[in-house]
Amino acid sequence: MAAPEGIAGVFDRAADTYDDVGVPWFRPIAAGLVEELAVQPGERVLDVGCGRGALLAPLAGAAGPTGRVLGVDLAPRMVSRTAEDFRDVPQVEVRVADAAAPGLPLSSFDVVGSSLVLFFLPDPAAAVRSWADLLVAGGRMGVTTFGPQDERWRKVDAVFTPYLPPEMLDARTSGSRGPFASDEGVERLLREGGLVEVRTAHRVVEAVFRDAEHLVAFSWSHGQRAMWEAVPVHEHPALRQQLLELAGGFGDESGRFSFTQHVRHTLGHRAPEGS
Repeated sequence: MAAPEGIAGVFDRAADTYDDVGVPWFRPIAAGLVEELAVQPGERVLDVGCGRGALLAPLAGAAGPTGRVLGVDLAPRMVSRTAEDFRDVPQVEVRVADAAAPGLPLSSFDVVGSSLVLFFLPDPAAAVRSWADLLVAGGRMGVTTFGPQDERWRKVDAVFTPYLPPEMLDARTSGSRGPFASDEGVERLLREGGLVEVRTAHRVVEAVFRDAEHLVAFSWSHGQRAMWEAVPVHEHPALRQQLLELAGGFGDESGRFSFTQHVRHTLGHRAPEGS
């Protein structure tokens, strides 16, 4: 089972390798969200669940030196590493806060963005409502979640399934049903959170692996680490070998292979005052 500190502990333990094992993943996903949010110079922007800054960096570039970009994350080591990365970017601040309820002043941001975070939260609808309250009238929100998954990736995930506790098999968060299973489900979360003119934009990203060993390293470096930590340690070698044999069948002569992932960016804005 995962350690008692929960998902924050998982990401703290992943912080040193998070988004840093040579797989293009979080950055291209975040780039699509920033494009859809159309952040302007001088805007005040919040990145909820900022991780190692995949979304934070392009947001800071878009807001420019006259803007203000705040990144919050629940994992202290993740925040420490990311704050160090942005120490020379004066418009960026990174602090520890709970994504579910950041505890920030109401109506204090022009833009709120959150990439690949919402499905980790115990009450996504409540989180969206709390984020919407942080927007000024007319302010914009965008959240990124996963669409259809590469069948080979599902086979990799299935190797872990016998070990996972019920909360990790929750169909609501896994996307097999519930709000994260469709565009309409995520759009409903935003509309019920008080946003208007909600829409979804789609992208397809590609995760490229040198070989099966590279996939295993990647699986330890992000949220899938929680799956590893649900497996008894003495069973890790056998499970690792199972993954290597499975992924070994995906590669070309050099061992290289890639997985595709459909990504949805769901966006809306807070209604202007008096509307």
